Amino acid sequence: MSHEIDLKDYEVHTDLAIELVKNTRENESFDNIKVTSIVLDEIEGREINKKPGTYITIEFEDVTDMDNFTKVKKVFVKELKKLLKDFNDNDLFLIIGLGNDKSTPDALGPLVIDNVLVTNHLAMYNSLEDGFKRVCAFSPGVTGETGIETSDLIKSLVTSLNPACVIVIDALASSSVARLNKTIQMSDAGINPGSGIGNKRKEISKDTLNVPVIALGVPTVVGAPAIVSDTINYMYKHFAYSKANIDNPVSKLKVGVNYLKEDVAINKDDKKHLLGIIGTLNDEDIKKLIYEVLNPIGYNLMVTPKEEDFIIDKLGTLIGEGINESLHEEIK
Repeated sequence: MSHEIDLKDYEVHTDLAIELVKNTRENESFDNIKVTSIVLDEIEGREINKKPGTYITIEFEDVTDMDNFTKVKKVFVKELKKLLKDFNDNDLFLIIGLGNDKSTPDALGPLVIDNVLVTNHLAMYNSLEDGFKRVCAFSPGVTGETGIETSDLIKSLVTSLNPACVIVIDALASSSVARLNKTIQMSDAGINPGSGIGNKRKEISKDTLNVPVIALGVPTVVGAPAIVSDTINYMYKHFAYSKANIDNPVSKLKVGVNYLKEDVAINKDDKKHLLGIIGTLNDEDIKKLIYEVLNPIGYNLMVTPKEEDFIIDKLGTLIGEGINESLHEEIK
């Protein structure tokens, strides 16, 4: 007798629209850097629990060396300028760095603020040179430290400063190991802090602040179900590669082959042969099943890479400098 598992209540957390939308994409590539644009209307947004708007995703392999860092920043600036094109030279921009600077994977926002060029104090004394926009920056901390709902704190600032635009930076969650620290999402739809890890706070958007909100983020954590699911898929790929090359003499000379980059077909029979009934499930159902197994015993962990402290510092610098170059004409 077969047993059906009801998986509808076990949703895998992610902040990335690209991981939720199957269609309506526009793709571009710039020197091995992939840019995907998704435009959600009200109906599409409701289906995946995202606000309507434009979601731009930049995917890259590395930012730890100067050459790749410069290439990714160039694409980042190009895409961010698209979201900033309707603002004027005299507009005030409020940059908000969400997160906890004492928690490495959640420190992206404060790190970006450390690299943002603040200029509004110069404008107050008529000392701001041409080519520079008025910029304020603030890192509000987290509600557990301040006792104040972050969105309420930001709303107070908006009421006081009356900016033309709020740019919010936050660390995100992904449902794929391959996207950790290798993806930047930007959107004009605002953000729900903590939603990717199931700790949803009040949204920060045009609906709540009455000014346009641009959200920037990088996935720095991934759930245990995604790690296990990705490992299963890597195992399928490794099995398919080994099977296809078992009699190939050339393959015996190769050392440390990255089978993920090899063009090999994975068929359903191989999946079922390896994992039985689990091998018949699709990726989404495997993740939900793993979530169902791990959640009751408290092992549904959110995990970050061991080198996160080094990489997030690079990403904080990249996004901070990218914001500066996007806003100020005199910075190249």
